[in-house]
Amino acid sequence: MEYGFTQKLFGYFYHNSCMKQAKAQHLSLNSKAIKNEYKAVLERADDIGKSHLMSSYCMGAYFIALNRKTSLSPEECFSLYKDGLYNNKLFHMVIGNADSYLDEKKLPGRKKWSEESHLRRYKNDWVLDIIEGGPNDDFVLGYDYHNCGICNLCRDEGCFELAKYLCRMDYVLADMMGMKLTRTQTLAENGAYCDFRYGRKSQ
Repeated sequence: MEYGFTQKLFGYFYHNSCMKQAKAQHLSLNSKAIKNEYKAVLERADDIGKSHLMSSYCMGAYFIALNRKTSLSPEECFSLYKDGLYNNKLFHMVIGNADSYLDEKKLPGRKKWSEESHLRRYKNDWVLDIIEGGPNDDFVLGYDYHNCGICNLCRDEGCFELAKYLCRMDYVLADMMGMKLTRTQTLAENGAYCDFRYGRKSQ
């Protein structure tokens, strides 16, 4: 795919977060090698168009690069990534909170996204169904993902085993936004689909 402005921007953001965290932990990492590998992974990657989840695709590419160009284990790379994002104040501002994410006004746009995803214009892009929480449910918004860009990218790169670590990042992001995420299966761990169910922490 094209390594354009959007991919560079997300890469800069993830790299900056991880490198600051590495410095705080007194880790000596080859910053240039990681950035070059991130670019190489995305240039090899199948295009996913103007995907709603381009940030996640780039997150996956950066995690692959981090694992390849450091001596850290996947678990250590995940911890570095997680702590780097947690400690990035700008990231907290950008992702918003439970009220903004669960705003009902966003539902029509999400349903349109779901419909378009089933056209499968790009084989690596996400395919999803939107699940609305009812009055007797303990969630507000749900997604059933039938195709996952991160799983596809990791598979294409010969490192499918790394995808499950990015799945754990979903819980990190939900927590940062003041939400609870419930999930019983993921494609990364051979589930039939990924069943995300989001609610407020007080639910």
